Amino acid sequence: MTHGPLSGVRVVDLTAMVMGPYCTQIMADMGADVIKIEPPAGDNTRYISVGPEPGLGGVFVNVNRGKRSAVLDLRSDAGKEALRALIAGADVFIHSMRARAIADLGFDYAAVAAINPAVVYTNCYGYGRRGPDANRTAYDDTIQAESGLPYVQGQLTGQTSYAGTILADKVAGLTALYATMMALFHRERTGEGQEVEIAMFETMASFMLVEHANGAMFSPPLAPAGYPRALAPNRKPYATKDGHIGALVYNDKQWTAFVEAVKPAWAGPQFATLEQRARQIDTVYALLGETFAERTTQQWLDLLRSLDIPAAPVRSLDDLFDDPHLNAVGFFETVDTPQGPVRFPGPPAWFSRTPGHVAGPAPRLGEHTGDLAHGWEPR
Repeated sequence: MTHGPLSGVRVVDLTAMVMGPYCTQIMADMGADVIKIEPPAGDNTRYISVGPEPGLGGVFVNVNRGKRSAVLDLRSDAGKEALRALIAGADVFIHSMRARAIADLGFDYAAVAAINPAVVYTNCYGYGRRGPDANRTAYDDTIQAESGLPYVQGQLTGQTSYAGTILADKVAGLTALYATMMALFHRERTGEGQEVEIAMFETMASFMLVEHANGAMFSPPLAPAGYPRALAPNRKPYATKDGHIGALVYNDKQWTAFVEAVKPAWAGPQFATLEQRARQIDTVYALLGETFAERTTQQWLDLLRSLDIPAAPVRSLDDLFDDPHLNAVGFFETVDTPQGPVRFPGPPAWFSRTPGHVAGPAPRLGEHTGDLAHGWEPR
């Protein structure tokens, strides 16, 4: 692999489902050589969504693109010896097993560092090892629940619900990525490898409390946890005459421009400043909702964009594949695979000197086992 800022980085990937594979998928797109180690039955994600053939479901294909797959039975001596040979040549070792399980197999940090002291060893857990919940099973749904996200959705909509995406998995995967990159940066400066731990629960607690910690951070607390604007029941896409629009008339410059152009009868001096509007934000959203219902979506888009007020139509997921902006910037990349062409959403990060791109098709289960039987072989 000669493309991307991670060209030459070798990753031994013992992760499954989405959190870890999403992290290593980004590494692969950025040039890393990622070897996905799978048990004989394969990663469960191979089988949970539609695909062109058994074992190549869409979720798996997307988060494991560009990797190589080696099937190793890590309960056998031969499987363990093959993994040790790969570890010896790796820059990163990443797994998503519980601490006790990876230790029982003989591949905890101490064992891996004994083979390769310079390795960056990343643990992807549900809960951090230092707490009482360390050995609990975790999935996206349960971590969303425990982090307060369904509660916040209930505050906003009146119905306790999960987010419409596997948010905990993806946020934790991104956190694992940046933490691993930080450890690699440290190694580049010092030569030292180290152990990294990313836990889904701690990650999502941190993520949710960015704005929602609010007054609860102070001692004594100045207000309950929760960011009022995000929790306002009327904070939602506005219904127009013919659809819905997302818009935010937020700062004083935008507010003044909106009021002067639209002249809503209710927009008096009690709403003149951002501080005033913030104190009664749900009322503001409700009044704006009544006003947005008076025109079509396109009429509002034309007006708001002319005033430099953020506005966008509410689109479906399928609409993204035909989005003019995404297509103009080359966001989607079509890759020829043995199963036919696949149109992948490409890397969102752009580099002027070391651009990444979709690293290639996802591997069939065990497709590269033979190539890697005696250690790290180049592509």
